[in-house]
Amino acid sequence: MDGSGISDDKSHFQAETEHPVTQSESSNIQVQGNPQPEIHEHDKAEPENHIYAGLYAGFWTRFWAYLLDLIVIGSINRMIINPVFRALDVPLIEDGVLSPMAIATAVVFYLYFVLMTKYFGQTLGKMVFGLKVVELDGKGLTWGTVIFREWIGRFISATIMVLYVVVAFTKKKQGLHDLFADTTVIYEPR
Repeated sequence: MDGSGISDDKSHFQAETEHPVTQSESSNIQVQGNPQPEIHEHDKAEPENHIYAGLYAGFWTRFWAYLLDLIVIGSINRMIINPVFRALDVPLIEDGVLSPMAIATAVVFYLYFVLMTKYFGQTLGKMVFGLKVVELDGKGLTWGTVIFREWIGRFISATIMVLYVVVAFTKKKQGLHDLFADTTVIYEPR
């Protein structure tokens, strides 16, 4: 060994320290063993937020989570609403959208989705499947967003059930209620 390789490395290091690299040059430098992808100007200019790219929950996962939520809501109705109505001697079976039972179950349905989404970002069904509701801009969920998504948007989607299928065909796996509120459902990072 003649040691010329070591002196070459020292001289190269001295040359780098004597001439510091500017920030614009440093973005093009690749460290050996840890290559960084090149960043092109057109990549920086994309207006779309890629915070959650690739983590969007698809139709079937969301479907099973929703079915589990319906079971939870049905259980709440049977454990709380039904005994209260029996105690108050209110009939449990009545026809009509404005019957006391229909109103009470609708209140439980919407409160469940609004409160769970606002305080936890997910319902029990979404928790089981590792899903979470997020805003597309990466900010936290606001009351306005949650109410618009879970009350108004879900009312429209629940009224016309086929609209839930929209999730399968949108780029960010958004349902109609997600499109209204600029939200989506992602797989929760673990």
